[in-house]
Amino acid sequence: MIASDDAFADAVAHLADGDGPVGVDAERASGFRYSQRAYLIQMFRRGSGTFLFDPTEISDFAPLADAIGGEEWVLHAASQDLACLREVGLDPSSIFDTELAARLLGMPRVGLATVVEELLGVKLAKEHSAADWSTRPLPQPWLTYAALDVELLIDLRDQLGERLVEAGKHEIAGQEFDAVLHREPKPPAADPWRRLSGIHALRSGRNLAVARELWLARDARAIELDIAPGRLVPDASIVAVARNLPGTRRALADLKEFTGRASRSELDRWWAAVDAGLHAADLPPARVPSDALPPPRAWAARHPDADARLRLAKQAVVDAAERFGMPVENLLTPDHLRRVAWKPPVDASVEGIRAALADLGARPWQIDATAQIIADAFVTAAQSVEDATGAAS
Repeated sequence: MIASDDAFADAVAHLADGDGPVGVDAERASGFRYSQRAYLIQMFRRGSGTFLFDPTEISDFAPLADAIGGEEWVLHAASQDLACLREVGLDPSSIFDTELAARLLGMPRVGLATVVEELLGVKLAKEHSAADWSTRPLPQPWLTYAALDVELLIDLRDQLGERLVEAGKHEIAGQEFDAVLHREPKPPAADPWRRLSGIHALRSGRNLAVARELWLARDARAIELDIAPGRLVPDASIVAVARNLPGTRRALADLKEFTGRASRSELDRWWAAVDAGLHAADLPPARVPSDALPPPRAWAARHPDADARLRLAKQAVVDAAERFGMPVENLLTPDHLRRVAWKPPVDASVEGIRAALADLGARPWQIDATAQIIADAFVTAAQSVEDATGAAS
């Protein structure tokens, strides 16, 4: 463990003197802590060795960023770790994502342990993947596990890189890696409490107001304690209270469905939230405006044109994905296809489809692979709807 500024300076010097790409991984405490900060950052570089950094003890990661920021970083499922790495000032200029590479190569299972075993013949134990990495001191078996997560990343990158070249997918992978690296984070939800599991069962504004106030109270306490909200009171308990609308503190305490480690120890806090919801004047609407499309299963009855476009284009993209030897969602984001089918460009030619896909964020290689077949499918769909309408009349 690198847990002091002096040891950190020595580790930075070693990593700077190493050769080639840098294997990087990070461990969080998801499910235990509120924050998604990194509690351990692992790095490996040939000629340098393996280093496990404790971000809670390192005052400034800038020297490390300066030393290796210009090198290629190798991560597995990079989108999961980039945010917490950037939080401490570690932001790569280029990446190689071994999980994404495995997907593009059509490997049936893309977990790190599986890919390492298939390509390198090494079995990785994954027994500590869901551990509470905020624990201090970290047990030695956990540190060994964490080190193994990065020590083989460079060898894995070499194997996957060769296969990408052989499959003619090297340029495709480069575009995908760059897209992951520069993807904008999702903006925060306007009403994050609406993500409560099971809240769809609540219909009235009063029930929703109680759910909202309980969620806000739980979230504030979770932030204060830096603990995962569900470890205080689970979502199911909040929804149960909002459904039953207990009218007194005693009724709340007597509700068997109201569980969780803090459900009784902080009962006054939760009752204050329930009471606020029961007397709130600003009742939330059951539904809020959204740019989400109607579920495709409902298109056939009310939007047969869009349904025909989606069905035929989806099959064409599925067939193309099989030819490319990769999952269909990697060939083209399903939401991109749904949106183009729902509201095709006025110019539904190949160029019009290309422009529409580009506006949605599709990468150039994805557009090259799918624009023509989507345009062809739309033409066939229009003809099939016209034929069906003529036959019905």
